[in-house]
Amino acid sequence: MKVVLFFEAGNWEELEDRWEFRGDLGGLKSILVEEEISLRGLIDKIYAKLGLSKDTMDLVLSYTPPLNKKCSPLVLKDDEDVAALLASRSDSTCKIPLGVTVEPTEACAYEKSGQESSDDTDGSHDGFHDNYFDVDYCDSEPTDVGSSRQTLPVFRNAERTSNNNGASATQPAEGNPPVDPLLQVTGAGSDEPVNVPTIEASDSTFSDGSDLHEGKYFNTKKDLKRKLSDIAMKGNFEFRTRKSNRSLWVIECIDPNCSWRLRASKIVPESTKFVIRKYVGVHSCSLLNRNANHRQATYVVIGEQVAPQYVGVEKGPGPKGVQTFARTELGAQISYYKAWRGRKHAHTLIRGSPEESFHVLPSYFHMLEKLNPGTVTRIEVDGESRFKYLFLAFGVAIRGFRYMRKVVGIDGTFLKGQYRGVLLVATAQDGNGQCYPLAWGIVDSENEDAWSWFLTQLKEIIGDTDELALISDRAPSIKKAISTVFEKAHHGACAWHVAQNIKNKFKCADIMGSYWSAVNAYRCEDFTGYMIEISNRYPRVAEYLENEVGFEKWSRCHYPRLRYNITTTNMVESLNSMLVNARDFPYVALLDVIQEKMSKWWKDRRIVATAITTPLTPSRESELRPRFAQSNGRHTSQVNPITYHVKGGELEGVVDIFKKTCTCKEFDIDKLPCVHAVAAAHHAQVSVYSLVSPYYTKEYYLLAYGETIYPVGSQSQWDVPNEVVTRIVLPREVKEKKRGRPKTSRFPSVGEFRKRKNRCGKCGAYGHYKKKCNSQTGSTEGNPPTNVPG
Repeated sequence: MKVVLFFEAGNWEELEDRWEFRGDLGGLKSILVEEEISLRGLIDKIYAKLGLSKDTMDLVLSYTPPLNKKCSPLVLKDDEDVAALLASRSDSTCKIPLGVTVEPTEACAYEKSGQESSDDTDGSHDGFHDNYFDVDYCDSEPTDVGSSRQTLPVFRNAERTSNNNGASATQPAEGNPPVDPLLQVTGAGSDEPVNVPTIEASDSTFSDGSDLHEGKYFNTKKDLKRKLSDIAMKGNFEFRTRKSNRSLWVIECIDPNCSWRLRASKIVPESTKFVIRKYVGVHSCSLLNRNANHRQATYVVIGEQVAPQYVGVEKGPGPKGVQTFARTELGAQISYYKAWRGRKHAHTLIRGSPEESFHVLPSYFHMLEKLNPGTVTRIEVDGESRFKYLFLAFGVAIRGFRYMRKVVGIDGTFLKGQYRGVLLVATAQDGNGQCYPLAWGIVDSENEDAWSWFLTQLKEIIGDTDELALISDRAPSIKKAISTVFEKAHHGACAWHVAQNIKNKFKCADIMGSYWSAVNAYRCEDFTGYMIEISNRYPRVAEYLENEVGFEKWSRCHYPRLRYNITTTNMVESLNSMLVNARDFPYVALLDVIQEKMSKWWKDRRIVATAITTPLTPSRESELRPRFAQSNGRHTSQVNPITYHVKGGELEGVVDIFKKTCTCKEFDIDKLPCVHAVAAAHHAQVSVYSLVSPYYTKEYYLLAYGETIYPVGSQSQWDVPNEVVTRIVLPREVKEKKRGRPKTSRFPSVGEFRKRKNRCGKCGAYGHYKKKCNSQTGSTEGNPPTNVPG
């Protein structure tokens, strides 16, 4: 009777509760065997099924018994073990699959049976023949002793053969003069006699210091090459490739007279695993061949070695730091350019390539939406499926916006990666005065179409109401996009950008004090006084602010909506500066940094919110406390049940505690009680906290950060539908790369100056030249400067 037996080639792996067989040679296979088959007959059938040679590979057959506990695999050692295995059959099929472990034979490189290295009497095999590692002896038939190719000895543990006089092959023949070991080294196995040094073998050879040995496995050829490159750099030697293809790799020391060499090949053609067939780990080469500019120190190897230093950080070591790493850790001197390429390769290993980022973007967005309910993502492509825009808004931020003041800052910053682009940001400000990012976008440039697309997506998540205020710089593309997309919201200008324009156009930095006083004025009467000062000195500046910019765009008291104390886009600029090191990342890696930052902010601020013991957020509490002390000296009289007149100080105020207003306008605009309101509340025996806007309370602060932003995890763990995976998003077309180093810093904005401080060559101080130095002490060369800032 014949029985169907299933088997798989691979290796056993021990798990916590069981042993599991990992196949690596083509999956499960089956054979038809006789019920009384012997162990030898079974092995022969498996050899034939796998197409392996008995001369090169040994097979070990094993299986796990069907017991209700963890037990080690049982190896088939005789015919009785085979009969026991087949006894588990059900009808004509064996229930238990067989595990087949493939191992190289001990005699893969043919040695004559019982022959030792000391049997060679002619000394011609002290080294390896030049063609030894180019011939696949494992796949050849053994030759007779009298054939043209003689049997070659295998050297292990760096032992040398002896000549027929009983002397070591590394010792000179009697009567020959000694040879300088640095000038002449041992031969490479040629038929001609060679001169050898007169020093002991232990002095003329050295080990590469590795743990490699014949029979050692590597999962891929790439892993083996990486290991050898590391050994070569740390051992301060170089090797070259003699032969290389998909199933074979033969290398030798760069010195042709050196004995160090290695031969590795696939264990079987169907596998990716490589095994070391022959390995001589001892060098006999001269020190003259040592080279600090290591040929194995390629940018790929350097990048793989330094890559761990970029895990979990945004910046990591620069090119000079990579040069230091290669010199101290790998013993290799590399150029700045190779260090730069190695750093770039390390970034690719850790963060992925820019091209891969576009491909994985739909799946990444799918996982963000799946793990963070309510998250809104958009990807816009052109007719050729090339990337145009993306939009991202986390669900927790969208839901938390209801607890924010309705003032949103928008701005863009350039990206520095291969495909460039512009990162657009929309952010609010929480009750504690911290940035509250609402939405992120990546577009090709800051043009009207890009801004219109981004603001359309933003409008869908925050709405368009009379209460909403949008603050930005005065770029024409933003102004047009806001007027097109938002019908009810009001657009305000960033006061800082307006100030830079004034300084650049009119060269009048000396009136900036009056300008900022006008920006921050709460009452129109005070604003008018400051504008008169500006008009008297620079009429053109006053005309520019009134007619070209418009008071309602930059002045707090003329703004038609509630702008609170937010007069600039500093909250957006803070986000841009936070990402200064991540702006050259691929898009998905950049979004990962954003997610990680926001997740940390939400967690940290949630902890702060739960620890607050006062009704208001910490910043608003600290702002309100001094007003209590100032209100003690004010005289308060009641006008009617809800109105109070407060005297004292520089300015009187009439407070309506029901409408929450004061004639000083500070209470009206900031929605935080002014000194007059605090005094009125104390007189009316009303809690001052009842007059504060709920946006500043602990309750709103905690609700805004009450949820969690979850990361997407490793890509191997993603569960993405096929229609998302197969969506095509191609990289955008970019202009031809210019020659030279790519620019990574932007041009300064209008009115933005980056002055370089000059250092005096005479006194060492900063801020002036040697010719204008007033120091009488003369040169301070060799001494530290006396007026260095910081």
